[in-house]
Amino acid sequence: MSKNLFTPLIAFIMCLASCSFVSKDFDASDKDSLIIQLITYVLDQAHYLDKDINDDFSEKVFDTFLENLDPYKRYFYASDIYEFSKYKHSIDDAFKNPNLDFFDLVHERYSSRMLESEKIFNDILSKPFDFSKDEICECDFEVLDYVQTKDELYDRWRKLLKIYVIENYHNEIEDDLRKQEEDPYFKLRKLDLIEKETRDALNETMNQNFRFISEEMQRSDWFSVYINSFVSQYDPNTSYLDPESKDRFDVDMSGNYAGIGARLQKKIDKVEITEVISGGPAWRDNILEKGDAILKVRQDDEEEPVSILNMRLSEAVKLIKGKKGTKVHLTIKKVDGSISEVSVKRDIVLLEETYIKSSIVEKGNNTFGIINIPKFYIDFDNQSNRDAAKDLRSEIERLKEQGVQGLVIDLRNNGGGALKTVVEMAGMFIKNGPVVQVKYFDKEKQVLSDRDRSILWTGPLVILVNEGSASASEILAAAMQDYKRAIIIGGNQTWGKGTVQNVFPLNRMVRGNTNGDLGALRYTTQKYYRINGGSVQLEGVKSDINVPYRYKYLDFGEKDSENPLQWDEIDQVEYATWDSNFNFDEAIRKSKKRMADNKYLKLVDENAKWIKSVRDDKLINLNYDKFKLELDENSLKTEKFKALNDFSMDYNFKSLPYELDLIKNDSVLGLKRSRWHKSLNKDFYIDEALNVLSDLRSSYLEN
Repeated sequence: MSKNLFTPLIAFIMCLASCSFVSKDFDASDKDSLIIQLITYVLDQAHYLDKDINDDFSEKVFDTFLENLDPYKRYFYASDIYEFSKYKHSIDDAFKNPNLDFFDLVHERYSSRMLESEKIFNDILSKPFDFSKDEICECDFEVLDYVQTKDELYDRWRKLLKIYVIENYHNEIEDDLRKQEEDPYFKLRKLDLIEKETRDALNETMNQNFRFISEEMQRSDWFSVYINSFVSQYDPNTSYLDPESKDRFDVDMSGNYAGIGARLQKKIDKVEITEVISGGPAWRDNILEKGDAILKVRQDDEEEPVSILNMRLSEAVKLIKGKKGTKVHLTIKKVDGSISEVSVKRDIVLLEETYIKSSIVEKGNNTFGIINIPKFYIDFDNQSNRDAAKDLRSEIERLKEQGVQGLVIDLRNNGGGALKTVVEMAGMFIKNGPVVQVKYFDKEKQVLSDRDRSILWTGPLVILVNEGSASASEILAAAMQDYKRAIIIGGNQTWGKGTVQNVFPLNRMVRGNTNGDLGALRYTTQKYYRINGGSVQLEGVKSDINVPYRYKYLDFGEKDSENPLQWDEIDQVEYATWDSNFNFDEAIRKSKKRMADNKYLKLVDENAKWIKSVRDDKLINLNYDKFKLELDENSLKTEKFKALNDFSMDYNFKSLPYELDLIKNDSVLGLKRSRWHKSLNKDFYIDEALNVLSDLRSSYLEN
C-alpha cells in the first residue's frame, strides 16, 4: 500500500470528523470484513508511517498472532504451526481483500487445543508433584520450540504448573513457620498436606479461568487479537479498540468508583501497572509502582486469592475495585522478580493530588522551591478552570514572594498531557522562541513557539526526570536542555515516546451502519522533535547528571516495545541559548564527583546490577531443596540492600503561606503535605538537586 501524499491533512481530518463521511465504498455485508476494510484504509491514509504491506509484513503478523495466542507454547503443536504456515505470506493479501480463512483456521484449532489442555492440566494436578526430582524449567519461551508429541506437551504443562505450585508450596511452609514463631501452640501442617492444598487451589483456579475463557470469551475477542497483531506492526502505540475493550485498554481505575488508583494494561501473560495515579490509595501508601504485575486478587473475607492471568482485564478490574474503605489483597510480581502480597484500602482518587504542588526548603543560606508536576493537565471545556500552566505560574509567583533563590521542577513519572500546556510552561523560563517541532503524517512540519517575551523565572533551575517521564515531560526537559536553561537530573534517559496518537471511532466512516459498534482505531499521526532537530523517540532525554537507580540496567520505555518508530532527526530551528552567569559545567562536575564518592549510590548501583541478573536468569529449579537454597541466597543478598530504605535527610520542607491557611481548616490536606515532605526527605534526587542549586547559586555570586 502506498500513501496518497496529495491528500491534505486538514481535509482528511475534517472528513473523518464527519459522521456521514464515506470516502470510498465499503462492503458492509460482513462485520469482520468491514472492520478490516476500515482499519486498512485509515492506516493507509493517515498513519504517520508509509508502510509496505508485503510478504515480510505478513510473516510478522503471523508470528505475532501465534505468540499472542500461545506465548508459553503450551497449546499448539509443531504440526499445527506447519499447517498454519501456508498462510504465512498471504495475510497481507487477506487484509487488502478481506479474507478470514487463516484466522478461522487458527481460532478453530486454538479452541480444540484449549479443550485438550484442560484435560491435561486436570490430570497433572490430580497427582502429587515430586519435589525431590532434579529438573529445571526453561522460561525463556522465545528459545523453546513448539512440541512435537502429546508427551512433550504434557511435560511442558507439568513443568509450568510445577513452577506455580513450588512457589506457593514454599510460601505456605514459610507462613506456617512464622505462625509457629508467633504462637508456640500452632501445629505445623505436614508437607504432603501443604503440597495437596496448594495443588488443589491451583486446579480450582485453572478450571475457573478455563470456564471463563470457554463461556465468556467470544469469537470477537479473538478477532481483536488478530486485528491487533496486524495494526501493531505499524508501531506499539497503534491499536484496535473493539467495542468491549474500553475496560481492557489502559484501564483507569481512578474513575467514579473506589479502586486502588492505578492504570492497568493487559499484556500477553500478565496484568501490568502502567501508572500509579497521583492522589490514589496506592500512591499514598507507596507500595506499588509502574512495571509491577498483578498475579492474583484476594478479598478481605476470602482465604484463597484468585488468579487473574487468563481473565479479561475488565473482569480483573471488577475484582480489584469495590466499596470504599474495604481492603483488597494483591499478589504482586515486582520488576526484580520478587513476589509478595500487598494490601490496599480502596478509596476514591483525590483529584487535587493530581495538581501541581510546591514546597520551600532552606539549605545553608539559600531558600529553594520545589514544584511537583504530576501531569500536564488542562480543561478545554473550562468546567474546572484547572490548567497546569496557570497553576505553575501561580506557584512560581508565590515562591518568588518567599524569596526563593532556585527552583526544582519535578517531572518524574509524569506521563505527559496537553502540548499547549508544555509550550506555555517552557515560555516561563525563556525570553521567547521555539519549544518543539511537530511533523505530521504527510511530512509537513510545524514549529510551536513561545511568543511571550516576558520571563517569569530567571534564577537557577533544575529539572528532575526518570524513565517514567514521557511525552510532554520530555518536550519540556529537552527544550530547557537545548536552551541550556536548566540542568537535567535523572536516570539513563526518559521514556522515549516521540509520537502523537489520535483515537478515531470507525462508525464515523460508514453511512447508515447496521453492524453495530465497530470499535475505534488508535493510530500514530505525528512525530515531534527537539528544537535542535533530534527526536526523543527511543533515546528519550539524556540526563546531564545521571543518578543510579534500582532499574538502571533493565530495558524500559519505548525502546523495549515491539515495532517502535525509529529515531531520526530533522533540521534544527533557530534559537538562542540562555545567557547567564550560572556555571553549569562546574555544577555538573561537582555533582558527578559527589556521587562517585557516595556509598549509598554505590549500593544502589550494586542493587541494580543484582536485579538485572535476577531478571536475566530464565532457569527455574524444580527441586525444592535447590529452589529454597536459591531463595535463601537471594534473601541474604536483599538483606544488604534493605539499608537503602534507611536513607534520610533532615531538611525542613514547608508549605507556602496560602496552603498553611488552608491546612488550618483541612487536617486531611495537612496530613497529605506532611507525608509528601517526609518522602522528600528520603529522596536522594531531591538532595542532589538542592546541592546542584547551591553550586549554581555559588557560581552566580562569585561572578
